[in-house]
Amino acid sequence: MDTMCPDMARDTVGIEPTLLLLALVAFSIAISFADENVKLDAAERHRVIAKAAQNLKLHYVDPKIAGKMAAALVAHDKAGDYDAVTDPEAFADLVTRQIRDISDDRHLILVYNEAATPDRPPGPTPESLARYREAMRQDNCSFEKIETLPHNIGYLKLNSFPDPSICQSTAKNALARLNHADAIIFDLRDNRGGEPSMVALIAAYLFDHPEYWYNPRENATAQSWTQSPVPGNDLADKPVYVLTSASTLSGAEQFCYDLKMLKRATLVGETTGGAAHAGTYYRIDAHFGMGITEVKTINPFAKTDWEGTGVEPDVKVKSADALQTAEKLAENKLLQKK
Repeated sequence: MDTMCPDMARDTVGIEPTLLLLALVAFSIAISFADENVKLDAAERHRVIAKAAQNLKLHYVDPKIAGKMAAALVAHDKAGDYDAVTDPEAFADLVTRQIRDISDDRHLILVYNEAATPDRPPGPTPESLARYREAMRQDNCSFEKIETLPHNIGYLKLNSFPDPSICQSTAKNALARLNHADAIIFDLRDNRGGEPSMVALIAAYLFDHPEYWYNPRENATAQSWTQSPVPGNDLADKPVYVLTSASTLSGAEQFCYDLKMLKRATLVGETTGGAAHAGTYYRIDAHFGMGITEVKTINPFAKTDWEGTGVEPDVKVKSADALQTAEKLAENKLLQKK
């Protein structure tokens, strides 16, 4: 998920909602809120800036840029640029803009949370787990539409990559429904990411052998290869098209990027949002914290990642025209095989 959860204390931020996030939200709602009219004084601003600068130098993925950001924050503070900013949310927004202007990294953020946060976040409760499961059940695990288009083209609109521990059977059933298709279109135009394990689970259906599948959150492990082939699956050799938009983010971008690098799919639509880097939340005090990029996602098949630039589609069209365009591409591809 790209919105950093202010209640996290050094927890990796992901590409969409997790069980931990739900637990933290529940915790935040449960505790009392501070006075809405709270004002920051100079001592608090100085302390937050000093700690933010320290965290950047200690943890940011690029030490050179980290030094520039830290120096800029300290310079702004010494120059009195924050003196008139007494609203804590406005202060957090200003600092966020300043560090992003230097780094061009959308995962960097200073967060103000009105509710006091603990030194360590609480674990998920049975109640929060139950609510998440029910939300996923009602939303069909974000598998919005599964259908067969003319010319036997399978179509799957997926709006997130949900937790496989809850949604694995839904994902498998969705792909099984499209197993007869001669081509398949994944619609990720409204997909802002999710769990890397679900990204890899779906990708496994698109290969007839284990394929290296880069996970931006960790170094290569035994889990870095797709669990291909999938028994009974007939999609491994079928043409694949992925619809994209500027709202396609994070884990959805990983899906697009890896498939493009592996030359396994044709991307159709708009350049994606450009959220590649993994971030970690560092608590500054009871109300302030910051998200810092510690891992830079670089695909082994290319020298660059998609942070800030997005994944370029193979066929660039307006998002609204992507489905129609992909259908025509798939139809022509299938006609060439006959």
